[in-house]
Amino acid sequence: QVQLVESGGGLVQAGGSLRLSCAASGGTFIGFAMGWFRQTPGKEREFVASISWGSSTTYYADSVKGRFTISRDNAKSAVYLQMNSLKPEDTAVYYCNTGPTIDRPGNYWGQGTQVTVSS
Repeated sequence: QVQLVESGGGLVQAGGSLRLSCAASGGTFIGFAMGWFRQTPGKEREFVASISWGSSTTYYADSVKGRFTISRDNAKSAVYLQMNSLKPEDTAVYYCNTGPTIDRPGNYWGQGTQVTVSS
């Protein structure tokens, strides 16, 4: 019954911004790290960013460092990904994940939300 509901994906021009949201329900997530991963057809799912329970520690893939910011609101059981200065190579399906260990995924995934960045 654990469910991660994502929103915020869409089509933007290069240089634009999007904010992805992920709301968790159906279980307790106290103490869980949260993360974002992305996948392009024909390629393996790759790590984007993760954040500790208390938001004291964050990790980013080198490809997004300085452009993306992960944050969370534990009162809302939500995690966010602010995506700035978007590039065409950021085009992918973005997935929310519960319980990651730095850049390795945990047990629960969201359904994925499409992000498309045009040139």
